[in-house]
Amino acid sequence: MKSASPGSASRVGGVRAVALCLVSVAAAGAGLVLPAVLGRALDALLAHGSASRWVPACAGLIALLAVLDAAQSVLTGTVDARAAASLRHRTLGHVLAVGPRAAARLGSGDLVARLVGNAAQAGTAPAARAALLAALAGPVGAVVALALLDLRLAAVFLAGMPVLVLLLRVLARDTSACVTDYQRVQGRIATALAEAVGGHRTIRAAGVERAEAARILRPLPELSRAGHRMWRVQGRAAAQAVTVAPLLHLGVLATAGALLARHRLSVGDVLAAARYAVLATGVGVLVGQLSALARARASAGRLDEVLAQPAPVHGTRRLPAGPGRLELRGVTARRGERVVLDGVDLDVPGGTTLAVVGRSGAGKSLLAALAGRLAEPDAGEVLLDGVPLRELTHDELRGAVAHAFDRPALLGTTVEDTIGLGLPGPSPARLRQAARTAQADAFVRRLPLGYATALADTPTSGGEAQRLGLARAFAHGGRLLILDDALSSLDTVTEARVTDALLGAGPTATRLLIAHRAATASRADAVAWLDGGHLRAVGPHAELWRDPEYRAVFGEEAG
Repeated sequence: MKSASPGSASRVGGVRAVALCLVSVAAAGAGLVLPAVLGRALDALLAHGSASRWVPACAGLIALLAVLDAAQSVLTGTVDARAAASLRHRTLGHVLAVGPRAAARLGSGDLVARLVGNAAQAGTAPAARAALLAALAGPVGAVVALALLDLRLAAVFLAGMPVLVLLLRVLARDTSACVTDYQRVQGRIATALAEAVGGHRTIRAAGVERAEAARILRPLPELSRAGHRMWRVQGRAAAQAVTVAPLLHLGVLATAGALLARHRLSVGDVLAAARYAVLATGVGVLVGQLSALARARASAGRLDEVLAQPAPVHGTRRLPAGPGRLELRGVTARRGERVVLDGVDLDVPGGTTLAVVGRSGAGKSLLAALAGRLAEPDAGEVLLDGVPLRELTHDELRGAVAHAFDRPALLGTTVEDTIGLGLPGPSPARLRQAARTAQADAFVRRLPLGYATALADTPTSGGEAQRLGLARAFAHGGRLLILDDALSSLDTVTEARVTDALLGAGPTATRLLIAHRAATASRADAVAWLDGGHLRAVGPHAELWRDPEYRAVFGEEAG
């Protein structure tokens, strides 16, 4: 997957955005022509001449403005929706490519808030830029029109322009800072809410529902302060601009009146000048567009923080024919500041089963993730049949390695979908054979529609979910099968049957098994014993069992 560069979230748009920009500028241009045409029509009527040219022209311009306004509304909605969808697709793809590190750094709730709310707000940037261009074209064109009527009219207006420019600049700066603070607090609330939803059973069991609600909502006063500060900034800027704008308007009108008295301007010219003065002082529109653009840029900045996290880069190599030999060479991996695995060297011969054991926090799951490139080592490299994993293409790597987890995510529409996840057109026979191997076939057949039962209508226990996850791994195939505590929720009888199928004569794939039970470790060809981030020993379970510290890894089973 091609990684996104920081700042890319603010560069969205396309043909429709260009069309919106052209339509907005055309509408601004038509709005600038209309006062001049109205002025000519008024002069013709006052002179008792023929206004047959100017009145239809006024009607045509008004009709054109109505059509352009409708087109602008349709294009704005379309551009906003498409830009938000593009940002969500790009950011979600990047989050999935980065993996658990994205949620670990930002929090799952904050990630969801960025993908949903911030992407929608950032998606308004192309339309906001087009509207801002049109909002700027109006005042600039109006000043030019005033100069064409009489240079003194433009000079009077331009004398007060520096004040307006300064106000708009301060508004853009302060609004962006306020919006960033507001969205940051929103992200904290979303993260706390996601944590509470994930741990709802623990919360109910402890009877701390009110305390948790208070914890989640604790940042609300800060959110309120940030929101009030944001609206105060915008309100203050609008009030200051509205104070300055009428003075400029009056100055232009007074100058136009003096020129009318001296017969330098006609009545129609004064009418046009009055309208151009209003357009030139259209600060309210500019304030609104600048605020919208500032909010969009602040949201895009929060998406860029996600996109800035480096995603894995895949190579171009394919695997040679081989038995699935797995090698870890000098692998070191950290989680934050803590070194979890330190200089691990491991060689798993192809077609064999290696059980990885160790106390909690020894790095077993991280080693399993590194073996399938679900995580990246900070030093060293992982090889499969002599090829570094980072040099393999994405499809080659994912086709060669199958995973099963302790808490598998059951994705798809039906049970059959979740077993065949990631497989291009798997046959029903293959999926059912995998389910039988995982001891899942019997309970699936008891469902209302069997394998066609919707997942939403399939409540599963922890053990049943694990069996479906195992079935998915077995259906996937490949030359390396990684089971990360994937048997932990199975009862002893089911675990024994799955282990028999897994370690029997049939499978030829190399198997890396995270084991917590001595009975499971004893069935493996060899055991890798992790202790304190180091590989303490590798050997048959029977030999390691002689060490009291090894037996202590299994707790009561060693007694």
